[in-house]
Amino acid sequence: MPSTPLAEVRYWLAHLRGLARRGLSSLRSRGWQATWQRVLLHVRPPPPPPRLPLYRADPAPFAAFAVPAPPAGTAPRASVVIPVYNHCEATLACLRALAVHPPACAGGLEVIVVDDGSSDATGEWMEQIAGLRYHRRATNGGFIAACNDGATLARGEFLVFLNNDTIPQPGWLDALLGTFDACPDTGLAVAQLLYPDGRLQEAGGIVFNDGSAWSYGRFESADDPRYSYVRDCDYGSGAALAIPRALFAEAGGFDTRYAPAYYEDTDLAFAVRALGRHVRVQPASRVLHDEGTTAGTDTSTGVKAYQVRNRQVFAAKWAEALRAHPAPGTVPGPALLHGRQRRILVVDEAIPRPDRDSASLRQFNLLRMLRAEGAHVALLPTGLAHAGAATAALQQLGVETWYAPFARSAPAWLRANAKRFDVIVLTRHHLAGTFLPLLRRHAPHARLVFDTVDLHYLRERRGAEVSGDVAALRAADATRERELAAMSAADITLVVSAEEQAQLARDVPQVRVELLSNLHEVAGRGPDFDTRQDLVFVGGFRHPPNADAVLWFAREVFPRIRQRLPDVRFHCIGADPPAEVRALATQPGIIVHGHVPDLAPYMDGGRVAVAPLRFGAGVKGKVNLSMAHGQPVVATTCAVEGMHLRDGVDVVVADDATGFADAVAELYAARARWQSQAQAGLDNIARHFSLDAASATVRRVFFN
Repeated sequence: MPSTPLAEVRYWLAHLRGLARRGLSSLRSRGWQATWQRVLLHVRPPPPPPRLPLYRADPAPFAAFAVPAPPAGTAPRASVVIPVYNHCEATLACLRALAVHPPACAGGLEVIVVDDGSSDATGEWMEQIAGLRYHRRATNGGFIAACNDGATLARGEFLVFLNNDTIPQPGWLDALLGTFDACPDTGLAVAQLLYPDGRLQEAGGIVFNDGSAWSYGRFESADDPRYSYVRDCDYGSGAALAIPRALFAEAGGFDTRYAPAYYEDTDLAFAVRALGRHVRVQPASRVLHDEGTTAGTDTSTGVKAYQVRNRQVFAAKWAEALRAHPAPGTVPGPALLHGRQRRILVVDEAIPRPDRDSASLRQFNLLRMLRAEGAHVALLPTGLAHAGAATAALQQLGVETWYAPFARSAPAWLRANAKRFDVIVLTRHHLAGTFLPLLRRHAPHARLVFDTVDLHYLRERRGAEVSGDVAALRAADATRERELAAMSAADITLVVSAEEQAQLARDVPQVRVELLSNLHEVAGRGPDFDTRQDLVFVGGFRHPPNADAVLWFAREVFPRIRQRLPDVRFHCIGADPPAEVRALATQPGIIVHGHVPDLAPYMDGGRVAVAPLRFGAGVKGKVNLSMAHGQPVVATTCAVEGMHLRDGVDVVVADDATGFADAVAELYAARARWQSQAQAGLDNIARHFSLDAASATVRRVFFN
């Protein structure tokens, strides 16, 4: 009878004994709820694979190759330290991944392999890899000793510790180091670890008050929104983490009291926090980790047994800090992780795209401000679409950003999650009217904020008056009823202009209305008069006033300008231009660009911006944007409403075609006047539309 079946029986018996042992240990340390959740994760079907394909090194016989190395005589930005003890095939796969997908980081990197006394082919192979710094220890000292040795050899600004049983994914190091650039108070950045099959192994760790730990997100989808945003974490696995080299030295390196291994990474995270820095998980840095390759998973034998012993050492050392941590048995989730922060939810139709429209730019900058004030922020787009780079940008900002299939429907998600938020923002009246009753039921203690973006009924009424459309006037009255009803149902209503605030004081005097206008960074003066040319309009064409404005300008105003400035061109920029607007490109001097991903060349290169709006409401982001870049503006009365602008000082105002054309031509040719208006516009933005100008309102609405 073949021996294989008996061997398999023995395997399964050993496996089941191990599961039972770990289960009993989990019951003792975590309680039945957390243990049961772990059991469910083991037995349920696997989650969907990650959205981005995973790189896996193809097994192949050893052949010499090269790993990234800094230019001769220069210090690298990062030193990747890989401690190894045998398992040369795993080390080879890790190094091949570094070679195939080198980082783009300025200054480059060096790769240091610290051999802790291997007896296999490690030494023979490592010495044939070009660019590699190979160091063999005289005696085996364990993981901590090897890592500390590597740190003393390193020359980089950052130390990056990487296990040899990992396959770092393309872009992992740039994302990891980018955490320090985006958040300068970061002291330790940890990668998102994945199992070889693509399931999540860890998105940062949670430490309980007895020193036990939880790998957050284990066995879940790596793309699950709960695990896909940059956030503070208690610790991160030493399998892939980065720390400034000077800070590592200040913290004392990996504490040798945990030798040979285990809990040294958790201890380092606590030491970093004690020094006043943050520990953050960077989900855009993904690393496959074949957990247990080098030390196994059985905590009753071998090196892995030190995990049990070192937990007691760690708990004694950090007893004071651990008092603030939750008790074991608590099932971790966003409510637990962010329980001490102000928790704010924003509900909108879609993910904001700040490069496409001013409302999105305002919302994105508001999210930035809320995060800077220390709030945890979540965003639920009711359309549930993942918006690619726009979604990733919010996750990098630290916003818990939801999408399908992880949110089945907006009402279902709100039923399950709304209760964990202190403030909930609903944008635009149709969303507010739909969701306010639901939120009163599921989040009775939350402050409900209705963000109008602009007064839709006012804009619709003005458009109907321009066109003379009686049916549109009736529709505007219906919108007014719905919009005012939503305001009455909310706790606070946000508007973008003082004119709208005054209008609502007349229409709904009982409603609390706060002014939160457009939010802009002051980019500065940019290039001067002589290096600029042409005219610029920016505005998304799903917004009806923009299409009307461009058509009127192109047909009635621009021909008059060309009579005086025959070489001037008009750059029409904005997403989704309708056929009528696209057809303007046949007119001499008019260039219809559609959406452009980077507006800076047009903000810095255009001499004069135009805002020829004939109707609308709210504050016009196109005017703000140009002035924030030192680009003077000619606009209609409607376009400058609510913007604290003075005709002839920080803007030129004209409403008829001849007057508008004359204003553009005169400003275009007058250097001193152009320079004066450019500076006045910058001052206006800093005074009324900057993030600093809005800070008091943001604190009052969201934090008081």
